[in-house]
Amino acid sequence: MKSNYHPVRLMLLVLALSRTTNPLAAEAIFNQGGESFPAIPARPLSGASRANPLQADLVLSSTQLISAVLAANPQLEVVRAIWLASVARIDQQSALDDPMLAYSMAPQTVGSPQTAFGQRIEISQKIPWPGKLRLREEAATHEAQAASENIDALRLFIAATAKTLFADWYYIHQAIEINRINRALLKQFRNIAVSRYSTGQASKQDALHADVELALLEHQAIVRERERRTILARLNTLLNRPPDESLPPPSKLPEISSLPDAHSLHNNALQSRPELKQLIARIQAARAKTELATKTFYPDINLTAGYNSLWDNDNKRFTIGIGVNLPLDQSKRRAAEREAQARMKQDEWNRIDQIAKIREEVQIAYERTDESIHVFQLYQNKLLPLADENLEAAIADYRAGRGDFLTLISSEKNRMQTQLQAEQALADTHRYLAELERAVGNLVPLSAVDQAEAL
Repeated sequence: MKSNYHPVRLMLLVLALSRTTNPLAAEAIFNQGGESFPAIPARPLSGASRANPLQADLVLSSTQLISAVLAANPQLEVVRAIWLASVARIDQQSALDDPMLAYSMAPQTVGSPQTAFGQRIEISQKIPWPGKLRLREEAATHEAQAASENIDALRLFIAATAKTLFADWYYIHQAIEINRINRALLKQFRNIAVSRYSTGQASKQDALHADVELALLEHQAIVRERERRTILARLNTLLNRPPDESLPPPSKLPEISSLPDAHSLHNNALQSRPELKQLIARIQAARAKTELATKTFYPDINLTAGYNSLWDNDNKRFTIGIGVNLPLDQSKRRAAEREAQARMKQDEWNRIDQIAKIREEVQIAYERTDESIHVFQLYQNKLLPLADENLEAAIADYRAGRGDFLTLISSEKNRMQTQLQAEQALADTHRYLAELERAVGNLVPLSAVDQAEAL
């Protein structure tokens, strides 16, 4: 990011003014040429370097945060468990019913000397009509596929949430640093006003104005710190850690200048969104269940084999047989078939509705991201330079005795607000970009700078 500010020159001025004991000497420094009263420093860098509890790096990048969140978030384990349960159901649906073993005896033959002990043993196996087992397995397989898409959908949501919180984490650090720098500037401006007041060249109101603005900035610093702790708690919740556990300061958010073509993003979303894949899997499962419902009109087969010692003729004791159920009640089977068809239609219409919603989400997120890019460029290319010029003009007028201290403070305050709004615009760009990436349905970053960071 370009910068038109001169922090070294400002600090030299501050150091010179703070060490000047002679008011006339301070006045001489203040009234020197353009080098004596430079503009506000450039936008601050990210917070001070310290050990990263996640990766042992000096700063936390968006890519590191997303990887850590996806590895630690417990919600993903919940949907994985649901998917594993649905996968385990496939073998259950494709298996035959347990064979039945039946045993009976003639109790009056027990211990009877006249007749042999009489007993009967039979084993039977139910065999569904051809195609039923295959359709049950097919329906369970598609339902498991639908459950697996929940994992991808949740991964997209969690990644987008992590990216959004990272933008918040970046902005709050910038806001805290901007506040710190401006408090230091106001303190030096106040010292200058006091020096000029001691020589009768300025009003006491100048120092009072500085005190008011300084008190407001000190209050704002407390608010910003509270916001930082709130964002930290939300990040730690995603990471499944204690809410007050420390995190490293964020790396610099890259500037994003352009987006892919909106039409291509729409096409990618219709190919990638897990919600659509889930509905397709449900439609396929419903189609299998509909076909299965038509097969309930056909009977299942029951094969039996047995041994009956009650028969006197040995050739009649071993038996085999076949049985079928009689699907006489056609009304309930037709009702089951209509239910399966209605549920398939429901999923088909849900898919059509989901396509429309996805197109809407992509378009809205695209427009917001594109607008935020232009807003940031407006601040970067026009509003920040204008705020610089305004502050430099106020400084020159005050130095020459043509301007008042209140105008100087207002110009400095306007410069600080513009700086904060520029950082807000940059953070908003990444927030909306996270929404757009989730709407497209791909964890791969859309912007070239984010792709380079991921690599």
